[in-house]
Amino acid sequence: MARALVVGAGLTGGVCAALLGRETPRPAHLTVWEEAAAPGGRMCTACSPHAPGSTVDLGAQYITRSPQRAGLHGRFYDELLALGLLKPLTSPIEGMVVKEGECNFVAPQGVSSIIKHYLKESGADVCFGHRVTRVDLRDDRWEVSTETGHPERFDLVVFTMPAPRILQLQGDVANLISECQRRQLESVSYSSRYALGLFYEAGTKIDVPWAGQYITSNPCIRFISIDNKKRNIESPDVGPSLVVHTTVPFGVTHMEHSTEDVQELILQQLETVLPGLPRPAATKCQRWRHSQVTNAAANSHGQLTLHVKPFLVCGGDAFTQSNFDGCITSALCVVEALKKHI
Repeated sequence: MARALVVGAGLTGGVCAALLGRETPRPAHLTVWEEAAAPGGRMCTACSPHAPGSTVDLGAQYITRSPQRAGLHGRFYDELLALGLLKPLTSPIEGMVVKEGECNFVAPQGVSSIIKHYLKESGADVCFGHRVTRVDLRDDRWEVSTETGHPERFDLVVFTMPAPRILQLQGDVANLISECQRRQLESVSYSSRYALGLFYEAGTKIDVPWAGQYITSNPCIRFISIDNKKRNIESPDVGPSLVVHTTVPFGVTHMEHSTEDVQELILQQLETVLPGLPRPAATKCQRWRHSQVTNAAANSHGQLTLHVKPFLVCGGDAFTQSNFDGCITSALCVVEALKKHI
């Protein structure tokens, strides 16, 4: 009986899993492995440890639909809007550039709710804390090993993690990647940054006229969002939440520093941007080593098929572009490639 594995529970992985269930003969067993403790990837949403209703988006802040993609991916947007997982962004974001025909959306329940939806739709067994380290060819199947746990065998595998992680894999897969494919994977580059989420007690006031602001005059801070205000969700029972995204130069310089040290530096700079902020009840500092793709793999057409029998394919924004539409495009390309060879 066929077994399929999707590695990575970010947007591409979630949509791939859902499409495998919807648009191909359903594999007997569909599994998603994610190395983090929760779904979302770079669309993750963190919760306050003291108040689960207080959340903050540590990755993508809003989703921009271009007029070019409105028709191609309309069904995805329509579905998420109908379910209330997306709604138009109406709160003011200072410094945001909106091009003609573009529409911006926010996720009322946090951006990770979108990935949770697709994973639920897929019917897959989703396992967290599964970091894939090795892939070997065994009896015309893929034997996939993680840092913890026993190896398992699959008939087809989809990688959706960042390209450098694919290149780090050990086992037969390292020798099966051709020189051309290796060059394609090595050509992918990413920006790096940190995100800091701040959670406040109920009743706390953050008196600013905007829900988000792009910062151009600070060496550390690039973007600030009052996250609940951005989503138009303000409750007397839940305190506000705030997220800070750093500049890329700051992220690159401090990428190997401890998150505790980096958090203190960000808080010092935040005080100069927003003096007098109250003390947060809790914080969450996120290191994004692979934040946004700055150079995608050339000539990959949304996916990179590494092996046909058994099938092994790579997808994700490394093969398109770093946004919602790029991930949807890649997931569609991955599933089309699977259809041709299954």
